[in-house]
Amino acid sequence: MVSFKNRYLVFEVVLDPNKDVATDDPIIITQYNVSKAIKDSILLNFGECGFASSLGSFQVKYVNPITKLCIIRASREDYQNVWAAITMVRSISNCPVVFNLLDLTGNSRACKNTALRVDELKFEQYKLMVGPRISDGVNLQMQNCLEKIRTLDN
Repeated sequence: MVSFKNRYLVFEVVLDPNKDVATDDPIIITQYNVSKAIKDSILLNFGECGFASSLGSFQVKYVNPITKLCIIRASREDYQNVWAAITMVRSISNCPVVFNLLDLTGNSRACKNTALRVDELKFEQYKLMVGPRISDGVNLQMQNCLEKIRTLDN
């Protein structure tokens, strides 16, 4: 039996630093938003044939709305097209964004390790930035996100 080969891309979503958060609605990064933006970019840049071939194993496996970390799975044959389309995404829900690739791996275990390490570091930065105003709900949400990474399957 031949196993289906995938690539896992760990990205961080960088929101526009010039956007005024006080006056604008804050964007909430979700699996649906990220998936829709990437699929639209694939369709726009590679056409229907590239879109159809990329959708075979494309999946947004994980999104953390606090640290803006994403894990994306793509087939080994089409990951470069998915990666190229991701770099061309300029907005999610009318909010300017940039994707920053943190790691590209061939198995889910290495992807989990990288995502856990990065997510924990980014949450520590978030806690330093927010200070004592951090709520128990945010801590609980972050612990749930870390647990979701630990239980991430193929």
